Amino acid sequence: MKTSSGYWTAVIMVIIAAACYGIMSPVLKLSYNNGYTFQQITVHQVGMGAALLWILILIRPRSWSRLTFSFRHWTALALIGICGLSMTTVFYNQTLEKLHASFSIVLLFQFMWITILLESLWNRKWPTRWQWIAIAMAMAGTVLAAGLFQNKLADIDWAGVGFGLASAVTYSLFLFLTGRAAPDYDPVFKSAIMMSFGFLVIAVLYGYKAFDGGPDQEWGLIGWGFVLGLLGQVLPSVLFNAGIPRVGSGLASMLGAMELPFAVVSAWLILGEPISVSGIAGIVLILGGIVLAEYGARHGRIMLTK
Repeated sequence: MKTSSGYWTAVIMVIIAAACYGIMSPVLKLSYNNGYTFQQITVHQVGMGAALLWILILIRPRSWSRLTFSFRHWTALALIGICGLSMTTVFYNQTLEKLHASFSIVLLFQFMWITILLESLWNRKWPTRWQWIAIAMAMAGTVLAAGLFQNKLADIDWAGVGFGLASAVTYSLFLFLTGRAAPDYDPVFKSAIMMSFGFLVIAVLYGYKAFDGGPDQEWGLIGWGFVLGLLGQVLPSVLFNAGIPRVGSGLASMLGAMELPFAVVSAWLILGEPISVSGIAGIVLILGGIVLAEYGARHGRIMLTK
């Protein structure tokens, strides 16, 4: 039954996973404020995340029987890890370097309507009426949350906006492809493979600048990498993979949207970023669009079964 304790435990798991993602944004911004560079933080964050996932596999011997090698599956996971996971981290971390954490997460949340379009292209079907309304709500919410009516266009860092939208595209690809690759693999094992290949690419791109702070700064970077890897890679992966099968993907998508208010509130608490009325209205519109898109999808599934 959906009212069982296991069900509500799964609901809490998904909410905590979303909260981890939301809290990560201002924490990452805080690391920049402490003098660390984008290259240093990105390499240590993803590297520590990959290491923690492999450690998690080692301390779970019961899962070892599901650790298999398939060239096709590993190639698919490697491509997802590189094009989806690592590029999302690269683009989003650069967004946070240039924009407020609360605005950065709003840009990342454009993955909602981008994923709808990807699904439509894949299925060769136009988005439904509900999905078009959800897309319009997300667009309007972004304009409000960005404060475009209050600020001059010249005051906006458009490079940061570009990185933010790029992170939304790559995150959409990650979400769209992950469920279709190696479905029988252990979830933590899948995450570890993707994270490891993503880390290799990030190390090649930015490794030469990741360790130029000296041994004293390196200990601080290890600490930041551990915290960010835990919040951004390990906890969400484990909790989402444990909770989503119990609550279903529909409810999980709505619970996962809690990342947005968690990010905005934590940016206010940790960084002192202001929360405007238009910003709150924009966030409500975006969240409403997510709920509406899921309602439309569920309504369509019900109609098909009749």
